[in-house]
Amino acid sequence: MPTRLIESLATTAALAEVFSDESVLQAMLDFEAALARAEARVGIVPKQAADAITSAAQASQFDIPEISRGTYRAGTAAIPLVKALRERVKKRNSDAPAWVHWGATSQDVVDTALVLLLKRSLPILVRDLQRLDQALAGLSERHKDSVMLGRTLMQPAPPVTFGLKAAGWLGAQRRDGERLKSAFAEAMVVQFGGASGTLASLGERGLEVARALAEELALRYPEAPWHSHRDRLASVVCCCGVLTGSLGKMARDISLLMQNEAAEVAEPGGEGRGGSSTMPHKRNPIACALTLAAAERTPGLIASFLSAMVQEHERGVGSWQSEWPLIASVIQATGSAASSMAETAEGLSVDVARMRQNIQNTRGLIFAEKAMMLLAPKLGRDVAHELLERAARESITQQKHLSKVLAEMPEVASRVEPSVLEQLAIPEQYLGCAEAFRQALLRGNTLKKQEP
Repeated sequence: MPTRLIESLATTAALAEVFSDESVLQAMLDFEAALARAEARVGIVPKQAADAITSAAQASQFDIPEISRGTYRAGTAAIPLVKALRERVKKRNSDAPAWVHWGATSQDVVDTALVLLLKRSLPILVRDLQRLDQALAGLSERHKDSVMLGRTLMQPAPPVTFGLKAAGWLGAQRRDGERLKSAFAEAMVVQFGGASGTLASLGERGLEVARALAEELALRYPEAPWHSHRDRLASVVCCCGVLTGSLGKMARDISLLMQNEAAEVAEPGGEGRGGSSTMPHKRNPIACALTLAAAERTPGLIASFLSAMVQEHERGVGSWQSEWPLIASVIQATGSAASSMAETAEGLSVDVARMRQNIQNTRGLIFAEKAMMLLAPKLGRDVAHELLERAARESITQQKHLSKVLAEMPEVASRVEPSVLEQLAIPEQYLGCAEAFRQALLRGNTLKKQEP
């Protein structure tokens, strides 16, 4: 299904299909068909009626605009859906319509349909996270020795390696991905409680039907219906928010490194990708832009969902009705970010020479900390600090390398050999534990394949 134009920057084709009108309708119909089969299994609904209901529960045969109009009037999609389903079932078996939706309530249909949509969404998210995982691990390994400027408060700082930076992105998305999978797994529960969440209409057979329904849908049956308890879904959207935030951090880093002033990395290009309508020379960070848009959009959506958790008694009024578009938007934003960053990592161009040149352009100022550690034991901390402040000012005003400025200072020259000062500007000699940290991040838990 084509993505709606207004949502074209907010989802992916795969997730747009999951949350398309026909897919949402089919999820609700799947609930109704599974309910009829479950009740037939325990002897409540005649098998012929269950067969007729299952046969009729095909979304392609329904008038979706009509159901949508009815939803606006009824306050829930379940009411016009059940009415339309009964009409279709009647054409197959005149006695079967009475058994449609037997013992269920509207929220049972809608909530379980949402869970089924989440179940379809997770493998899509995991697939892109696996792509990202593999690409970042490769980048980190290839660039374990590629030195670059560290940057703190947007200013040049002592060097790091691009391998460590990529490993940092990788570690975050692995942690977030595992939390996301756990939250999804906890949410994979059927909703079936009837009018007040007691299944009173089914008498002593309620639990038997509920468990059979869960089996039919390949979901778990929880301890009890959860009509006004939204904590499982809240965990899903919050984990999506954390993951999207981590992907946004990666996108922010890459987009800044793509600036012409840095020019250390570049997104993959291609036909229609990254150009400008007025400036042909530009190579814009489009995937980063999509990811950052998702990361900026999701916190507000999540806040709205959390606000809607405060629901009244056994069925919320207004808050429950707000959830569908919120959850759909959060899931699709997360998918957009994951897909965009996977594409970026897979085709990222890294300019190692430019990274080293940018280090050299600082004329050694980023090694002032290293110089301090060298001079403080010889001159005293306060004296060394005052000398380095003066040397840094002279390096900037005279456009001279810091090591040369220090070598010309009598206080320094009398205490430190010139060959030692020359070693100040070698970035590989001031990386500390960068490689140990990189390896530790890569040894972290990899995102396992999502089982069907």
